[in-house]
Amino acid sequence: MKITFHIHYRTGAGQKVGLTVSVGEPDAGQAAPVKEMNDRGNGQWTLEVEVPHFVETVEYRYVLKSPDGTVMPEPCRRKRKARFQPGQNWYYLFDYWSVTPADAVLYTAAFTQTVFAHAPQACPARDEDQSVIIRVCNPYVDKDRHVAIAGNRGALGMWQPEKAAEMICTHFPEWEIRLDADSIAFPFEYKFLVRDGNRQVCHWEAGENRVMPHLPFHEKATFVVSEYPYRDDRAPWKGAGSVIPVFSLRSERSFGIGDLYDLKLLIDWAVRTNQRLIQILPVNDTTRTHTWMDSYPYSAISIYALHPVYISLQEAGVLNDKEKMMHYRRRQQILNAEPAVDYEEVERCKMEYCRDFFGQEGARVLKSAAFESFLQANRSWLTPYAAFCCFREKYHTPDFACWGDDARYDPLRVQALCREDSEAYPEISFTYFLQFALHTQFRSMSDYAREKGIILKGDLPIGIHRTSVDAWIEPSYFNRDGQAGAPPDDFSNTGQNWFFPTYNWDVMERDGFVWWKKRFGKLEEYFSSIRIDHILGFFRIWEVPIDFVQGLCGHFRPALPMTVSEIESFGLTWDARFLTPRIHCRFLDALFGAEARRHLDTFLVREGEYLVLKPVCDTQRKIEAIFETRMDALSAGIKRGLFALACEVLFLNDPYEPARYHPRISGRKSFAYTELSPDAQAAFDRLSDHFFYDRHNVFWKAEALKRLTPLVESTDMLVCGEDLGMIPASVHEVMAQLHILSLELERAPKTLDEPFASLRTLPYLSVCTTSTHDMSPLRLWWDENPLKRQQYSRSVLQRSGAAPSSCTAEIAAQILRNHLAASSILTVVPLQDWLAMSDALKHPRPEEERINVPASPHHYWRYRMHLTLEKLLEADGFNREIRAMLAGCGR
Repeated sequence: MKITFHIHYRTGAGQKVGLTVSVGEPDAGQAAPVKEMNDRGNGQWTLEVEVPHFVETVEYRYVLKSPDGTVMPEPCRRKRKARFQPGQNWYYLFDYWSVTPADAVLYTAAFTQTVFAHAPQACPARDEDQSVIIRVCNPYVDKDRHVAIAGNRGALGMWQPEKAAEMICTHFPEWEIRLDADSIAFPFEYKFLVRDGNRQVCHWEAGENRVMPHLPFHEKATFVVSEYPYRDDRAPWKGAGSVIPVFSLRSERSFGIGDLYDLKLLIDWAVRTNQRLIQILPVNDTTRTHTWMDSYPYSAISIYALHPVYISLQEAGVLNDKEKMMHYRRRQQILNAEPAVDYEEVERCKMEYCRDFFGQEGARVLKSAAFESFLQANRSWLTPYAAFCCFREKYHTPDFACWGDDARYDPLRVQALCREDSEAYPEISFTYFLQFALHTQFRSMSDYAREKGIILKGDLPIGIHRTSVDAWIEPSYFNRDGQAGAPPDDFSNTGQNWFFPTYNWDVMERDGFVWWKKRFGKLEEYFSSIRIDHILGFFRIWEVPIDFVQGLCGHFRPALPMTVSEIESFGLTWDARFLTPRIHCRFLDALFGAEARRHLDTFLVREGEYLVLKPVCDTQRKIEAIFETRMDALSAGIKRGLFALACEVLFLNDPYEPARYHPRISGRKSFAYTELSPDAQAAFDRLSDHFFYDRHNVFWKAEALKRLTPLVESTDMLVCGEDLGMIPASVHEVMAQLHILSLELERAPKTLDEPFASLRTLPYLSVCTTSTHDMSPLRLWWDENPLKRQQYSRSVLQRSGAAPSSCTAEIAAQILRNHLAASSILTVVPLQDWLAMSDALKHPRPEEERINVPASPHHYWRYRMHLTLEKLLEADGFNREIRAMLAGCGR
């Protein structure tokens, strides 16, 4: 069978159009070779390829070859696929150079597999000797509608829309129709339209009529014409959704913590209120200590394994032992009565139940075909994870550096440990069983969400725990001498230290970012959209030296540190003492307080008029160790002062390049800065502003594109980014280029001269929200900020007089209505803020609705909604109000 590819594209000087063709299943590990096409002049390029007659499909992509050998594929990342019908001798494929469409987000799985999902239709068998297939892409077609083609020929209804020919959806969002070339006169005019199930017109595409020219037909030939996408002039699609951690859900069936079954009820509520999206926080396993310290969901020990606490015990099955079953039901009632999650007791009870159930059903499950299929598909990560869990319990620590002979990952040793005849296999197989049950339940909920048209949006943490499976088995990917965090911001004036290892991006780049692609791939098994936590980390990460506890003395990595000559070019005379923590005696009271000052001889030594830290406490890590067991107020004050003194520098050594330096962020707030002359202060200000806001823009843009582009291209998920904080100027440009949705908050504007962001002018490719898990929910924010709420009430809500001291249901509804009217494609509201609209449903104590406090590195994540999801589903009046608000705002 012969295939002639044809494309129109006007190249630049010396450029040529090429083609990559994969017959059958493409080899994921090897790129198809580029075939150079023939230049027919006037921008016309063709190439003839011969394939065996049994071939049913080929995948292909056009590329542009430059004189220097550079190969650039079409901008649009959608794969082209040609499908063939037996009995045809020649196919002619007419294509256009495919650019990324303006509505590219509608081509993601969030829409093609969820919101507008259409089941693929088989092409009817036809025996025409000569035929033409017309294809067009249109993702914006509701599930009960279809695309049709009307034109000035009888086969196309003679422009009568009810008689227009219905197109079939072979591979959504692609629609096609096959016409018998012998029964239609060429050329002809046509347009596309969308109809409902009763063949009534919903809308016509915009623009001029399309024209099908004469085609050089011959016997057993099929012409496939891929048209430019449907020209849709309707208002852009907009939707709304809710965000809440799984652990915060509450139902009558759950066990002291939200579980995977509760997601089904949340999805049902989203459907009932006409929402389109449910967003959750990370659900990966974080088990390190079996204490509440493991409640932090962004500190995973595996990028693949799901957290056992989220298993639905009722979905897993009932114990045959009635006495044990009654015991667990009593425990369930006690834990469900708690206002918040009792993490340690929940984990203990649920794992006891799972072990009892494994003893009852484990052997049967492990012999099932479904389990064997799961094991084969996930063995590469599941066996190291199971071994890690086994060693964690054996050595009573997750820190693999303390595991003796097992400290270094040995695949053969792990393989032996996981054999069925191993002494450890009972524990290994229990871990397998748990992950199989979790995966099965989660896939069931994921499928249910897609069936209901609800986008399930997951969360991809920027880091992993430094004592995790991944750090154990892939140590070359991680820099354990650095700690990931964030510079000072509204959440914390000393910055944040997340204690995660930073990444060795150069190592990751050498293997094509395989580790990241696997992360995306695993998430895609459950989600049709993801939020990339701290997407700024793909531009640069805030790296905190291992000796620091706080984030203030971190530096950006990668970065362009400064030489002494560069520093002095700003007018600041270099002094090596800028690098040494010290404080002038006159500032002691301000730093420590008068009472604490009398106890400082143990920690400080005098050098002239200055005091410096003694070697016993010259790092924050040493200081933390000294005060680990001292809980009194005086000790806390001394520790706080010593921490601050450890940061009393104006510059930091770069750990990778000698004799290069980073200005300390927020340096102008230090005591060292106050000792500079006015001219030196002005020079330091100019230098800092240049370094943090101008110097790296082009550099960081290139780094982000290098890392993010292959990851976004590897997934069909709708990708969103959390881009809050200290945002480099290039972030918006990169995210827009890659069609990554930004995160927008009214109370956290991204322009310095605005107290509140303008919701009406937010970028369309964005997610608008009222608050995040790192912030006070709406009502608590109102209570905590008297001056801010007054300003907000007058300037944004247009309310005269004094703002009420608490956020009333009426005010909450007005705020939510404003957010739903925003220009963003998505408005996603925390469940707490939805409930703020109802006096009958909202929590009686707003302060208990906060999920996280970023300034506290050891926060207990335990918020749980105070009413059940069953009660929420029964709140008819409240649910009607949400439906009406969404309809009124065009969502």
